[in-house]
Amino acid sequence: MTDTITETSATDVEAAIAAKADRARTASRVLAQANRDHKDRALGAIGEKLDSNRAAILEGNKKDLERGEANGTSQALLDRLRLDDARIDGLISALEDLAGLPDPVGEVLRGQTLPNGLRLRQVHVPLGVVGAIYEARPNVTVDIAGIALKSGNAVLLRGGSAAEESNKVLIGLIREALEGVGLPADSVQGIDELGRPGATALMGARGKVDVLVPRGGRNLIQAVVKNASVPVIETGEGNVHIFLDQSATEELAVPIVVNAKTHRTSVCNAAETLLVHKDSAVAREVLTKLSDAGVRLHVDERAAELAAGLNTVPATDEDWATEYLDMDIAVAVVDSLDAAMDHIRQYSSGHTEAILTNDLARSERFVREIDSAAVIVNASTRFTDGGQLGLGAEVGISTQKMHARGPMGLRELTTTKWIIQGDGQIRP
Repeated sequence: MTDTITETSATDVEAAIAAKADRARTASRVLAQANRDHKDRALGAIGEKLDSNRAAILEGNKKDLERGEANGTSQALLDRLRLDDARIDGLISALEDLAGLPDPVGEVLRGQTLPNGLRLRQVHVPLGVVGAIYEARPNVTVDIAGIALKSGNAVLLRGGSAAEESNKVLIGLIREALEGVGLPADSVQGIDELGRPGATALMGARGKVDVLVPRGGRNLIQAVVKNASVPVIETGEGNVHIFLDQSATEELAVPIVVNAKTHRTSVCNAAETLLVHKDSAVAREVLTKLSDAGVRLHVDERAAELAAGLNTVPATDEDWATEYLDMDIAVAVVDSLDAAMDHIRQYSSGHTEAILTNDLARSERFVREIDSAAVIVNASTRFTDGGQLGLGAEVGISTQKMHARGPMGLRELTTTKWIIQGDGQIRP
């Protein structure tokens, strides 16, 4: 098994990661020079490989699912792990969407001619070699590979033992597709065969890997943030809030809240806490529809009165900071918009917050004062997603305040370069 490599082989693992990173660096130089047409043809070739090899993909995924069930993996993680024809269709569609997007490489951010005649341009350029560590999400393998390819980067992927068979098939198909269009297969490499020591070595490959993106649960993300010497773009867990304002109607609130919680519970943009204004006339109906859909309501004392007779348990202090990733939601009654925003500031993970309201002034205050990567007015939190926001796909959703915040698409995998052109100028 991939995670049984002993500590005595750490030096060999580090050497293997260094060798993969060197091959990725060489590949990245080719990708950085590839034009849009070449990269888009590669994306199309990957989609064709996925389409024509569905049986092999699903067979590998079946092995992962069976092993996960035998090991007692939670239903939430099994849902993330599962591939089917519809999800493969989604991966192919995301690749097509990426091919339809502008190429960010070479895009000019700003430029000017100085009084001394120097001509300046600041342009987007690839990061180079990108590492990604994630868990039980084979769809992420394709998403990250596609975004990296279009933005001119090579990638090293650690998808974890839970999705080992799925990722082995997917990465093999991607590499075949790249070779088929004349791009280096080493533009996309997996490191799962090196196990957890491989992930540790990847985190320490400073100078070999330009940036590392962790994507998964809180424990995985924090382990990477705390232990990596490679620069990290931190993605975050989704303790996502919805505030139900007293002005929101039943027609507005019920479908949005139910969709945000139940559409797919195992993802980071699913709602985890519902804050209800004390004067809401539709709160009971919203809670009833959630309960009818199979959601367990973790209620404070006032919410318990609203939810009498429904599927409830008393909320604890831990509930307000919990990302359930399941059919559970924390519910609190608040006295005002200010109280709701105070609660969000205390417990938010900085991912996504939403307000449901028909009061323009309150919606504007919420948008202005809530400091999260995404703030939504009168729509489901499930829209915080690269594909849904027109980015084609996403590497992850960044909750930090660096150059990348929110869903990370093509531009977020680029940095910038200053190009300074002169005619013999010297500095006085």
